[in-house]
Amino acid sequence: MANRSGHDFRANEIGSPLSEWLRYMKRLEATVYGRVQGVSFRYYTKREAERLNLVGWVANQRDGAVCVVAEGPEEVLLEFETFLHRASPAAYVSKVESRWFAPSGEFFRFEVRWL
Repeated sequence: MANRSGHDFRANEIGSPLSEWLRYMKRLEATVYGRVQGVSFRYYTKREAERLNLVGWVANQRDGAVCVVAEGPEEVLLEFETFLHRASPAAYVSKVESRWFAPSGEFFRFEVRWL
């Protein structure tokens, strides 16, 4: 399917511009443990994700952890993952569990969610 400029963006064809672009895109799902609620962790995480032009969301979990889902270029997500270990000046992060997936493409911005 061609856009107005005549570029073909079909992802199902190997070597197409979209399939090449998607090779570099990833989805990071991280759970952050420690003292990460009530310390502006979500605010700082959203601000950093927006600075890095990532899309997805951050939310507190009932067990006291914070869940983060972000999509973007892998190298940028690696920088973001490092940030999650120290996101808020008042937070104490004891552990970050990260899982990597193919991007879903479902997000258009980064937001704070309530689960």
